[in-house]
Parts: sequence; structure tokens; C-alpha cells
Amino acid sequence: MKAIQFAAPGSSFETVDRDVPEVPRGHVLVKVHASGICHSDAMAAAGFASSYPRIPGHEVAGTVESVGEGVTRWEAGQRVGVGWFGGACFECESCQRGDFITCKVGKTTGLSADGGYAEYLVAPADALAAIPEGLSFEEAAPLMCAGVTTFNGLRHSGARAGDVVAVLGLGGLGHLGVQFAAKMGFEVVAIARGSEKESFAKDLGAHHYIDSTASDVAEELKKLGGAKVVLATVTDAAAMSGTVAGLAPRGRLVVLGVPHESLEVSAASLVMGSSSVNGHASGTAKDSEDTLRFSALTGVRPMIETYPLEKAAEGFDHMMSGKARFRVVLTTGADS
Repeated sequence: MKAIQFAAPGSSFETVDRDVPEVPRGHVLVKVHASGICHSDAMAAAGFASSYPRIPGHEVAGTVESVGEGVTRWEAGQRVGVGWFGGACFECESCQRGDFITCKVGKTTGLSADGGYAEYLVAPADALAAIPEGLSFEEAAPLMCAGVTTFNGLRHSGARAGDVVAVLGLGGLGHLGVQFAAKMGFEVVAIARGSEKESFAKDLGAHHYIDSTASDVAEELKKLGGAKVVLATVTDAAAMSGTVAGLAPRGRLVVLGVPHESLEVSAASLVMGSSSVNGHASGTAKDSEDTLRFSALTGVRPMIETYPLEKAAEGFDHMMSGKARFRVVLTTGADS
């Protein structure tokens, strides 16, 4: 099979021929049709993988090619996705309480196990999510990370239909967050830089738009009664911190982006409003499956640009440069 790998920490992409991997007990061989490029893929390049060489990629969509001994749920031909969650150990303290996403022993696709920048991928059976027929492979791939992160962040935020929910940022995560929030029945506020993005935000389903370069975001949110939730998809610490004063009583800032700087939040704002700041990770395979089903049912779709697998370096650079609008997906040319 063709694969794109990092040979060592700090190395550039290289295209290699590898044997199609064997399928251990409890695992599934997936024929990759599409693999999204995520900013987190840079972690493998930076030396955070458990070993090298390492094939990156944790937004994978394809079909089951074969299954290992003991696998009963999956069979050849099924459409499946594999995300950041690469399987749990089922033995550690996190797994014992059912918190599989914080399992420290299980695999992380693209870091402790090879990912989707290849024609085939082996994954534990519990890492797979079924892809509904209403989604193409190219659409499904980004939903395995960007999608599940925003969908899960919203559905576990405590907001209910009719509540004011703001989405900070209209990039790769934010454009999905606005769509999910609108389909969940929230009164959606999109926050971004520049007045030219307002019509786009409204097309995605936002009811209100705040240009952060022209208005005080917190004051504008207060005019709407305060936000029950602010979903922060940007990596700008100051922009995140600036929304806290605009939360409704017992409102919540949900942080998805990871800025280099620390957040500076007024303790008085938190105490007086009984508000909170929470981080949120992506989700398990079941969460990804829920995201895919919800997207297929409601029409939520990522906006994508595609590159063939052999141009992974070009697609990766395009994504990392911030020029991509909005997600980049590698395609293998596999039959659909």
C-alpha cells in the first residue's frame, strides 16, 4: 500500500510503499477512502508520536476490508470512520468508570497507532463508527474530529433548545459549530472578525452576528440576555477571555481551541455570574457515530477542499497556513 509518514521527529513527509498490515484479534482492516487533515496532525511531526516512523491522520473514512478473530459487529463492505479515539484498554481507572475518552492506555490514532494518510488502516473494533449512507466519505472524514468535537461540546454544554449559544470563530471548527447549534434549536450568535463574514454566518444558520473588531463582544451578548454557552473554537486566548463577561447567569465558556497563552479570566465575573470555564475533548467512537447520524439527518456538512493522497504535503501546508476554507481532505482514489 501507499502511505505518507514521518520517518522521525522533525522530518518532512515521505511517501513509502508498505505491506498491507496484518489484522490482529479484535481489530479491523479499513480500506481508506478519505482522510481529513487536522492541525493536530502536526503533533506527529513535532515528536509527540509514541514511535517512528508514524503515519498521521485521525479523520478517517473508508470501508471494512476484513476483520480479525473475535470481531462480530463489523463485516466486510461496511462504511466506517476512525477518529482521534483509537480504542480503549477497558482496564484502567478511566475505563472502569466508563470514561473511555480519557483512557491513558488505549491508542490514539495517528500518534500511538498509524493513522489515515495511507490506503489501509488497522484499528481496534471499538474505535470504529458507522457512516450513514447520506454522507460521502469526503464529508464524513472531518466529522471524525472537527465534527465530533463541536457536536459533543454543544450537547454536553448544558444548553437547551431556545437558549442563546454563541460560537466564537468561523473556521474549520466554528463553521460546523454554528450549523450544529442551529440544528439543535439554539438561538445562535456567531462571533468573528470582520463585517464581511456576517452573511456567511447567517447562511450557516446564525441568528445574530458580532464583529469582534467593531463591537465589545461581551456587551453585545449582554444585549441578547447573555449567552448560556460560548463555544470557543479559536486559538486566541484574549478573544476567549473577552466573552466571559457576556455569559448569562450560570453560563459556560466551553474551550475547544488550544492557544499558546493562558486565559485571563476575572474571578469576580465567574463568582458574580456563577459562571464557569470548561475544556472539552473530542469523543469516543460512539460519540463520532452520533455526530455522523445527526449530520446526515439534519444536513450539517463540512466545507472541504480535497487533495490526492500523494499530495499530502501540499494539502498539509495549505491547512496549516490558515488559507484552507475550511477543512482539507486527502482522497485515495478508492472505489466508492
